Amino acid sequence: MVEAAVPTVLFTVVFLTTRDLKLALVISLAAALLALAVRVVQRSSVQFAVNALLGIGIGALFAARAAKGGGTADEQALAYFLPGLLYNAGYAVVLAFSNIVRWPVVGFMVGSVTGDPTGWRSDRQIVKLCSLLTWVLVAPCILRVVVQAPIYLAATNGLMDTGLAVGILGGCKLVMGWPLQIASLAAMAWLLSRNATPLEEQPA
Repeated sequence: MVEAAVPTVLFTVVFLTTRDLKLALVISLAAALLALAVRVVQRSSVQFAVNALLGIGIGALFAARAAKGGGTADEQALAYFLPGLLYNAGYAVVLAFSNIVRWPVVGFMVGSVTGDPTGWRSDRQIVKLCSLLTWVLVAPCILRVVVQAPIYLAATNGLMDTGLAVGILGGCKLVMGWPLQIASLAAMAWLLSRNATPLEEQPA
């Protein structure tokens, strides 16, 4: 989780202090690569480090696209945060839709454990619980979009200073990243502890 936070902090701080987008990207990328190397040496999971590298790479592509369009350094830095917003919006739409059509995504997770992908659908209580768990799972994504999208749009439409928006988005990405996700998972664990989720065989 640190692997995801440190590059974001470094990118935001370096850019705001130097207004050098390339330097900010290089330093954040170097931090992510260092974290990956440490994980490899420790022989521990590299998932978070790889995710950080992918995030930086995609953000850099969006920043480069803004540069080709004649965007200023501030506008390029702002574009760096757009992929995260799009990802959260897409994730929120998919999970929310699965609940609306009463095929909550968490239900398929339950099905993967029981060995029957759709068996959970036969139990109304499990469907209800899975729907609730899916809402809890998607809540961080919805909250991120609700908070960050207006800031991004205000900056792109000239209603907010772009440099200020970059700083706020950097802070939001840090505070609303893993801390919010951990809170969501903790809430899911609490709900699971209060409800019997495994599908039980009906007595003959």
